[in-house]
Amino acid sequence: MRIGILGTGTLAAALGEGWTRAGHELTVAGRSPSKARELAGRLGGGARALTPRQAVEDRDAVLLAVSWQGAEDMLRDAGGGSLAGTPLIDPTNAVEHGVGVVLTGPGEAMAQRIAALAPGAHVVKAFNVFPSAQWTRAGGGPPVTVAMCGDDPRALRVVGDLVRDVGGLPAVLGPLDRARQLEEVAGFVIGLAFAGTDPGSAVPSLPTAAV
Repeated sequence: MRIGILGTGTLAAALGEGWTRAGHELTVAGRSPSKARELAGRLGGGARALTPRQAVEDRDAVLLAVSWQGAEDMLRDAGGGSLAGTPLIDPTNAVEHGVGVVLTGPGEAMAQRIAALAPGAHVVKAFNVFPSAQWTRAGGGPPVTVAMCGDDPRALRVVGDLVRDVGGLPAVLGPLDRARQLEEVAGFVIGLAFAGTDPGSAVPSLPTAAV
């Protein structure tokens, strides 16, 4: 696939490395052109550093790998309307650092804000729970489940394939109006982790037959 990555941080690098290994064609853009060039060089595989608007042109999917505070500026630079019809992966978490409290309004999801900023884009909430290091670990353990929300079936299939390409198992939670639930889960995980508790120990492991 032809994938555009908006952002140059750790998640952009981790997923970009996995998708490059899987043979996808990547374009990278960020606030700093020099950081975009550096990341494209590290990714190899013909990855190119471009402007945000160029990086999302004619892409099969776009990853918005920026902080939640920077999403509006990045989408404006990319030309939000130019993403119409494109699967737009949203891993952002609008949560208070170290505490995990969700900072969007009551009942509001960051994914819904992003959908409004990129009219016509097929937003899929995904990759917002696990830290970026999850996608650079060597194999050996069982694959983790990446819960996703989205309204467009084709976009969910595309993102599901990209989840598998980095060693995850995609699971559709529901439409985009359930994205707030995923963002609350991320806040729960962050809050426990910063308090020194393994979040996995706080979630029951149920036999499939009991679900």
